[in-house]
Amino acid sequence: MMFGIALVVCLCLGIVTAGALHEFGVKGFKSESDIGLVLTGTLCFHGAAWFLMFLFLRQHQVDWASALGLRGPAVGRSVLLAVAVVVLVLPVVLWLKNQSELILKALNWEPSAQTAVKMLEDAGSLWVQVYLSLFAIVIAPVAEEFIFRGVLYPFVKRLGYRRLAWFGVSFAFALMHFDLATFVSLFVLALALTWLYERTNNLLAPIVAHSLFNAVNVVFFFLDSLNRTPAHK
Repeated sequence: MMFGIALVVCLCLGIVTAGALHEFGVKGFKSESDIGLVLTGTLCFHGAAWFLMFLFLRQHQVDWASALGLRGPAVGRSVLLAVAVVVLVLPVVLWLKNQSELILKALNWEPSAQTAVKMLEDAGSLWVQVYLSLFAIVIAPVAEEFIFRGVLYPFVKRLGYRRLAWFGVSFAFALMHFDLATFVSLFVLALALTWLYERTNNLLAPIVAHSLFNAVNVVFFFLDSLNRTPAHK
C-alpha cells in the first residue's frame, strides 16, 4: 500500500511540476516535444517506480535477480513461454484494437493516438524517438510488471480475492493507459501476462512478453511513419 501511495504521489508531483514549468515557459518545457516534458512525462511514473522498486526490494531484503526471476533453470523456459504467448496473443490483441477503433468510429467518436504513440509522433528529434523507443521496450515493461504482476496482483490475491486479482488488476492495467481504443486489447494482454506470471511463478516471463509486445508496436510505428513520409523526387 505504501508503494502504491508513494507512486501516486510521485506521479501527481511530476504532473504539477511539468505543468507549472510549461505555464511559465521554462526552456525545455515550452512544447510537448521538448526534452524536459518528455523526461518528466516518462519518469514521474515509471522512473519513480524503478526508484521505489529499489527501496521495496531493499526493505524486504530481496536482490534484483531473485525479484525478476533471473536465476535458476527456469529462465530459458520462462523466455520461451513468453515468446510463445506473444506469438499467439498478438494477433488477437491487434484484432481487438482494430475492432474497437471501428466501433468508436461508427459511434462518431474519433479514436485518439495513445499517449506513448503521440509522444513518439511529437518527438522533436531522432534522439528523443530513440529514448522513447528504449523506454517503451526496456524501462516501462519492468516497471509496469513489477507494479501490476509483482505487487498489486499478489496483494489482492492474498486478501482472498483471486478473481478480483485476475480481472481487477488487469482492468486497472488497461485503464492506466488512458486510451479507449486500446482498452479491451490491453485488458486481454494483461490477462495473458497474469497467466504467464502464474504459470512461471516469476516476473521474467511477463516482462519479456510485455517488452516484445511494445517492441512490435514500436516497429509498426516506424514502418507506418515511413509509409506516410512523402518520397522525394
